[in-house]
Amino acid sequence: MTDLDSRAAPPRTPLLRRAAPALLGYAAVRAVGLVVLAVWSAARGTSAYTLLTARWDSLWYTRVAELGYGYEVRLPNGDVHSNLAFFPLLPWLERLLHAITPLSYADAGFTVSLFASLAAAGGIFAVAERVYGARAGVCAVLLWAVLPVGIVQSMAYSESLFTALAAWSLYALLTGRWVSAGALAALAGLTRPVGAAVVAAVWVAGVLSFVRDRAAVRDRAAPGAHPPAWRRALGMVLAPLGAAGYVLWVGHRTGKGPLGYLDVQAGWRNGFDGGYAFARFVADKFTSFPSALAGAGLIVGVVLLLWLYVTGVRRRQPVELLVYTGVVLALALCASSYFGSKPRLLLPAFPLLLPLACALARLRTSRSALVTAGLAVASAAYGAFWLNGSGPP
Repeated sequence: MTDLDSRAAPPRTPLLRRAAPALLGYAAVRAVGLVVLAVWSAARGTSAYTLLTARWDSLWYTRVAELGYGYEVRLPNGDVHSNLAFFPLLPWLERLLHAITPLSYADAGFTVSLFASLAAAGGIFAVAERVYGARAGVCAVLLWAVLPVGIVQSMAYSESLFTALAAWSLYALLTGRWVSAGALAALAGLTRPVGAAVVAAVWVAGVLSFVRDRAAVRDRAAPGAHPPAWRRALGMVLAPLGAAGYVLWVGHRTGKGPLGYLDVQAGWRNGFDGGYAFARFVADKFTSFPSALAGAGLIVGVVLLLWLYVTGVRRRQPVELLVYTGVVLALALCASSYFGSKPRLLLPAFPLLLPLACALARLRTSRSALVTAGLAVASAAYGAFWLNGSGPP
């Protein structure tokens, strides 16, 4: 019997009430992380709030919100960093919040991420509960909160916003709400390039549903409990509109056609090489000591990610989750982007945590609480150390 076979029927209690323990636990973990960051930063003479809202990518987002697109930086080596690389939904929300409140653009970005992270926690709970039950849903949210790079969830970055849209789109797919799934996938596609993962999940699930319908007609069997075909088709049509629309607009803006966005990313040294650059990066770690320890740690980390994905396949996770997670993994691990950012690029891959959430859910409440508390403290310390470092997360 698999975990899917043993799950209970969906309860009738409102979802928000069922998710309350997960949301409260998530808020507590993130509060610990912010307090530790504030204390650590004060000891170093830096501003925790500046680290969260006005450094690295957050500056690019607020600049888009304030001045629009068209800003670029030319580096001495010839690289061109254009703000066209940053998708528009987060800057749009920052601009809207700035227009209707006294908040600055940076404050607006922090506020959006704060609420988006709670929405993401709710979506993760909804997906995990649907597949494995409420207790596993709570554990999945807490594990997402205590990830070593969990502090990014509180930054004025787009990871929390994207994860919220992706999680709720996947939940909509799991519950047969195809139009909602497509609309949320379109918004996810306006948030980050990895929005392609949500689009892929919608399309694969849609194609499979039509294939099953045709098979049922051919075999003269009772059709599956699918929504009307037009709803599924509409969801599939909506899903790619966000990502495709922005990519095509960038191509028109740069005058380089449909591939113009790839040129913009190339200016940031971003591309997809099947993992060759990342493999070389890891291999270079073994040329000296103690960097070899870091290389070994990276290999262990990648193996763990692949093992968690294979475990999801063996436990027959819904195809929507497997497709989504597979694309997120492929884009994160096989891109030739800034290697220090790969951990946060994996933040949206929350279905990888479901096998661990099930294991944590099987422990006694006292033991699972103790494990979570220990991980929360470790995550808070690492997040404070990480953000006070020299490079961007």
